[in-house]
Amino acid sequence: MPLSQPDYDAIIIGSGFGGSVVARSLVLAGYRVLQLERGGWVSRGPHNWDSGATVEISLFYSLESPYRVLSGGHQKAMGAVWAVGGASVFYGAVSLRFRERDFHPDAAITGDSGARWPYDYAELEPYYTRAEAILGVAGEAGADPTEPQRSSDYPGRLNSLSPVSEMIGKAAQEMGLSPFRLPLAINYDDRERAECIGCNTCDTFACAIEAKNDVAAHVLPALIHRGLELRDNVVVTRLSESQGRITAVECCDRRTGDRFRKTARLVVLSAGALGSAHLLLASDLTRLNPGGHTIGRYLMRHCSAIAFGYFRNLPNGGSDFHKQLGIHDLYFGHPSVKKPTGKLGSIQQVQTPPVGLVRARLPRPLGRLLSPAVQRATGLLVMAEDQPRYENRLTVDRGRPDRFGLPQLVIRFRPVTAGAIVGRGGRCWWRRKRSFEEPAPPSATSTESAPSPTHWARYEWGTTPVSQRSIPTAGSVGCRTCSSSTGVSCRQPPA
Repeated sequence: MPLSQPDYDAIIIGSGFGGSVVARSLVLAGYRVLQLERGGWVSRGPHNWDSGATVEISLFYSLESPYRVLSGGHQKAMGAVWAVGGASVFYGAVSLRFRERDFHPDAAITGDSGARWPYDYAELEPYYTRAEAILGVAGEAGADPTEPQRSSDYPGRLNSLSPVSEMIGKAAQEMGLSPFRLPLAINYDDRERAECIGCNTCDTFACAIEAKNDVAAHVLPALIHRGLELRDNVVVTRLSESQGRITAVECCDRRTGDRFRKTARLVVLSAGALGSAHLLLASDLTRLNPGGHTIGRYLMRHCSAIAFGYFRNLPNGGSDFHKQLGIHDLYFGHPSVKKPTGKLGSIQQVQTPPVGLVRARLPRPLGRLLSPAVQRATGLLVMAEDQPRYENRLTVDRGRPDRFGLPQLVIRFRPVTAGAIVGRGGRCWWRRKRSFEEPAPPSATSTESAPSPTHWARYEWGTTPVSQRSIPTAGSVGCRTCSSSTGVSCRQPPA
C-alpha cells in the first residue's frame, strides 16, 4: 500500500524572528507551509500607547502553563509571552550584529564547556545583510568602534537624536568614549507606510502604528497573501517520530480544546530557547540523538546592570523615544579593569521604565507614590555574556501536566562570573561619569543621598533575559527609592 502524502511540505512551530524568516524562505520557494503559534495576534491602535500595554502586564504574558523555578529566580512560578510575531512585537528594535571576535572562543566565557561556533563572521555576513533588508534596519555605518565588516550600508536612515540622547552622547564624548547610533528595525523614511512618530511606548510595547518592523506587522502579512497558512492559538504538545525522523506534530486548539495532528516532510522547531527545549523533552526525543543528554542544559541568558539617572525635568518632556545610543569602548575589555580579563560587554540607552509596570509590580500604595518619579528617569544598560554551564538546565515534570497535556517545565539556574563582569563594567562607567546635569550625583563611596533634586542609582549586577519573563531573573539590585523592571527592590550605589 502506498504511503499517504503529508499534509504540508513544511510545518514551522513558532512565529518569532527565526520561524518567520524560515517561513519566508520556504514560501517564496513555493513550499506549502503551515506555521503554528501558541499566541494570538496583537491588535494595533491607540490602546498600545497606554502604560498598561507593556508586555509583562499585557494579555500576552500568560501563566496558563507556568514554569517552575527551583533556583535562579525571584519567583517560584513564571509565565511566558506568546504572540504572533513572538518577541519581535515587543522588543526595543535594536538590531546589532555580532563582532568578528565574538565567533572565536573566549576561555573566560566558555570555561570547560567546549562551546564554539561552527562558522565565523565572514560566512554569516551575507545573511546578516539579508536579515537587515527583511527587517528594514535603519543605522549609520562606521560610527561603532567595534563594528564588523559590512558588504553594504543599512537599508534605512535614522531620525534625529532626542534631547536626552544628545546630552548622554555629549557626556560620553567628553569622557573620551565613542557613542554611536544604535541600528533600529524601525521605519523612519519609507513614506508608503507609517513612519515612526518617536513615541515612548516602543521598547516592551507593540507599535500602535506598525512603524516598528516586527515580523507580525512587516513580514507575515505578505507571506499569508502568498499562501502561508498561519494558525494562531495552537499549542503543539508533541513531535511524532518515525524511523528516526520527525514526521508529524500533535496539537491542541487553545480556544476550543480540539486536538489534531498534522504531517509534513519537514518540521522546523523555532519556539524560543525555553519553548523548543520544552517540546523536545516533552516528546522524549533525547533518546534518538547521541547528544540528547545536552538538551535543556547549558542554559544561558543576558547578564545586565542598569544605571538610572533622575532629572529635575521630564526627559524629552516624558514623551519621546530615546533608546538611540550605544557605547562599545568597553566591549572587548578596558585597561582599568584588570580582572576579569577579556570582554566586558556593551552599554545601551534604555527607555524610561513604563509607569504601568511600576504600578503593577510594586505594592500599593508604593507604586502610585513612585510612578511620578519614575517618569523623570532614563537609563543605561550594561550587558555581558553568560557562561555555558552543564548544571544550568531545564527538565520536565511529567507528574504536573498543564491542561493541554504538556509536562511542566522546571528551571534550575545559578548565575556565575558573568555577573562580576557586568558589575565591573558598570562600575567603570559609574566611577568615570559625573552627572549629565548639575548638581553632581552622590559619591560612589557614599550611601547617603546627595542634597539635590537629581538622584542617581545603579544596579550592582543582575541577569535580565531578552524577554523578562522567558527566563527567570536573579540577583537584580539597585536604588532604594525605585524598583527594577522585575519587581525586585533596589538600593543606593554601594560603598
